[in-house]
Amino acid sequence: MSDQTPSPRPDRRGADAAARDLADVTAVELVTTVGVHLLSGAALRCGLAEDGDEHKDLDEARTIITALAGLVTAAAPHLGDTHARALRDGLRSVQLAFREASVIPDAPGEGPGEKYTGVVS
Repeated sequence: MSDQTPSPRPDRRGADAAARDLADVTAVELVTTVGVHLLSGAALRCGLAEDGDEHKDLDEARTIITALAGLVTAAAPHLGDTHARALRDGLRSVQLAFREASVIPDAPGEGPGEKYTGVVS
């Protein structure tokens, strides 16, 4: 057991280093990276992983896809054609995967993210 009492203030060195690291990343890179993480999470929750049924959770997928759709829609004008197109294509893919995985289909325009993207078919 240690005689040291935890400091009431967290160590700022880690936070400062993380802030410096983020300062070196452009907004386009940051948004694209977050988008790719959301795409990966949505694909996993739609059951598209190698062991898909183990991680399949359509409620979680709906939330992630809707968040991704909002991000892509809001950021697309600032990302440039290449990055925006890649994220839109990935988004459409997980929206379609969600639709295929759903036992009870959503009405057109009511699927995850369709509030932001329009109907996906």
